[in-house]
Amino acid sequence: MATDPHRTFSGDFKRFFGRGLGVLLPSVLTLWILVKAYQFVDSTIAQPINSGVRTAIIETAQRTDRVGRHFEPTVEEIDLEIADRRSDRNKVTDPAVVRNDLVAGNVRDWWSDWSMLLDWIGILVAVLSVYFAGRLVGGFVGRRVYRRLEAIITSVPVFKQVYPYVKQVVDFLFADDKPIQFNRVVVVEYPRKGIWSVGLVTGSTMRSIEESAGDAVTVFIPSSPTPFTGYTITVPRTEVRELPITIDEALRFTISGGVLVPPAEAIPDRDPPQPPPNESRDRILSEGTPGPE
Repeated sequence: MATDPHRTFSGDFKRFFGRGLGVLLPSVLTLWILVKAYQFVDSTIAQPINSGVRTAIIETAQRTDRVGRHFEPTVEEIDLEIADRRSDRNKVTDPAVVRNDLVAGNVRDWWSDWSMLLDWIGILVAVLSVYFAGRLVGGFVGRRVYRRLEAIITSVPVFKQVYPYVKQVVDFLFADDKPIQFNRVVVVEYPRKGIWSVGLVTGSTMRSIEESAGDAVTVFIPSSPTPFTGYTITVPRTEVRELPITIDEALRFTISGGVLVPPAEAIPDRDPPQPPPNESRDRILSEGTPGPE
């Protein structure tokens, strides 16, 4: 197999390095996002819940015999702890207080022995809490309570500037009834005549606009490479042309900058392949510059 004399190590390294990034980066970034999401949930939600569960077990063990007998220290352990504390005047040596402290220590030791299993309690409680919150908000009373709490939150000076925008993003990602419902894929002349842009019809337009523009539709023009941003335009219905592709295919086309063309819409390259710059230059030099006929 002949070797291309114009290929260099630097060029090969850049090409294969870029290809390697294209293969590995999606998987690595996906794994990184999942790990960071788990660490966030574990540190900000699960661990405080676990701390509360441990505190509840300690309080229950100190006050009830049914739970306390599993963590009850022996008389010898209490006497030994009192003897150790007598050397420090700042420590309490009351037997009841010492007993409660030893019970708390035994609970923490027991939790540490089973930490691999018990640490999941916080995540499980968080998941169940979110589930029951969703069930509660789904009811008539829950919706009224939620609206009341939302009104209180949006009345706080700092929260009212941040909360509405965060809520819009969350509703877009997780709501059952999406705020944006794409009906079909179209192509319109935007931003001027002669330039065609792929868009997604979201519905009819506003009444005030229709009174001036006539029968029109609202079209969302996604941008590359982030299709969640773009432009919302109103176009007369007669200037909208349907595209026989799915919404997913249109989004892939936009994200890839037009590289991922739907198979049914692909057009074979009608232009002959252009030679590399070096090859074209060498051929011209070898053939010479043609003179006048």
